[in-house]
Amino acid sequence: MENLNEMENMRRNMAELRKELDKQTIINDRILRRAMRNSSSWIRRRYILCMTVCVLMVPYCYFFMIRIYNFSIYLWIFTSIFMLIAAIYTFYNMRALNRDFIYEENLVKAGREIARAMKMDADWLKIGIPLIIVWLAWMEIEAMSLPDFTYFAISTGIGGSIGAIAGFAMHKKIQRKYRDIMEQIDSI
Repeated sequence: MENLNEMENMRRNMAELRKELDKQTIINDRILRRAMRNSSSWIRRRYILCMTVCVLMVPYCYFFMIRIYNFSIYLWIFTSIFMLIAAIYTFYNMRALNRDFIYEENLVKAGREIARAMKMDADWLKIGIPLIIVWLAWMEIEAMSLPDFTYFAISTGIGGSIGAIAGFAMHKKIQRKYRDIMEQIDSI
């Protein structure tokens, strides 16, 4: 009789522990999904800022390249096409982040899309860096005829260096956020 009571108590305790464990798993799952959503929102905000800057650079460059410095229209067209391609590429890459991880059922598919977006973000450097080098060289060649070329070259060098440092720092942080999302998906 005493063994039966002990067994019944043990069963009840096991059932309560299972309920607590299930509740804990659900809470951990929600916390991880919320963290994934926060990381993807951070990346998405940076992408929106990047796309906005790229689109606004078209009229800005027209004003300074054509109106102020009298550079060739071809340089402005090249700059505009490059900026628009960068904005479109960023928009296309951002599609993987347009999801709500809280309600996402198929995290395997979401993980594949995040991995694809992470790779596309890294691959952009292979396209962007050579084009920026060509763009800067072309702009410097056209600026040689300016009376204050030395100041233009120095300010372009300083601005390019600051932009490169800021861009690489942003790229590293975005890649780290992508890795965090991938690790969180793997842990679920």
